[in-house]
Amino acid sequence: MTTTSTNGRGRIAMTLTLETWPLNSPFQITGYTWSELENIVVSLRKDNCCGRGEAAGVYYRNDRPQSMLRQLEALRGQIETGITRESAQALLPPGGARNALDCALWDLEAKLTGQPAWRSAGLDLAPRPLVTTFTCGADDPEKMAAEAMKWRQAKAIKLKLTGERLDTERVRAVRAARPDVKLGIDANQGFTLPFLEWLLPVLVDSGVELIEQPLPIGQEKLLLQLRSPIPLAADESAQSLKDLPGLVSLFQVVNIKLDKCGGLTEGLAMAKAAKELGLQVMVGNMMGTALAMAPGFILGQHCAHVDLDGALSLRQDRHPPVDYSGGLISCPPQVWGNQC
Repeated sequence: MTTTSTNGRGRIAMTLTLETWPLNSPFQITGYTWSELENIVVSLRKDNCCGRGEAAGVYYRNDRPQSMLRQLEALRGQIETGITRESAQALLPPGGARNALDCALWDLEAKLTGQPAWRSAGLDLAPRPLVTTFTCGADDPEKMAAEAMKWRQAKAIKLKLTGERLDTERVRAVRAARPDVKLGIDANQGFTLPFLEWLLPVLVDSGVELIEQPLPIGQEKLLLQLRSPIPLAADESAQSLKDLPGLVSLFQVVNIKLDKCGGLTEGLAMAKAAKELGLQVMVGNMMGTALAMAPGFILGQHCAHVDLDGALSLRQDRHPPVDYSGGLISCPPQVWGNQC
């Protein structure tokens, strides 16, 4: 599905496109399973240049491509009359719609001015390849071990766990198969505090280096009772900039996802604020094509932890695709954020 309009020279013409991208295989986390990626692409055309941004939304907030399309259509007049990255922050709340619009504005600005997005994002040098985690969805332990072996190039692997006792065998199986990688786990809010305390010795024994979002939103203060030698990362508990102060003393790492916070503009602000609060910064993703990974790759240059393997879940990526050689992520400059 595509909606568009045509404006005169000097004005912005917006095109909204809903897309579906099949996954290589079903992907499971706590409470959800996907067989395809649904996303929206915002294209902004001005003076023969076109900027694009992609978003999948935030599934657990019912932030879906169809609803994003309705949000953006309702604002078409304001967007096409003239909008900046700064004014977009007030026009839309954090979420997928603002992310796609914001990233399209970054891309359009780079094409109109000839200044790459990475320079506008405060980097002195062109983006360097980054070590990214490779994710194994929750499954039978032997299947997760086989998946980990498939990513032979990976230097870091993250396991999706579900709060079942089977999680111990999942962790042990992957560690036995891949003793060479940095290992992290992600509960996606699926643990209770007693379960986490029970699981923790296995995680320590297996050399797990990061525990992501163990408890549901609203139960974060229970973590004050936990004495974990493994750092804890906030994901669902860290939606946008306003959430950061409340995470101090509960988490050591903040996972910033552009679909959650509403784009690269707020993502960069979150990274700066998190560091000022003494928190480490991580960039994650809600799955996506190269067009979604590229802005995250810019944010990743500011991060201690990088989880941008979303395009690997797809049966086929855009052209040119993300490069995942040697366990690193690199985004070709033609994808996004550079001149026409």
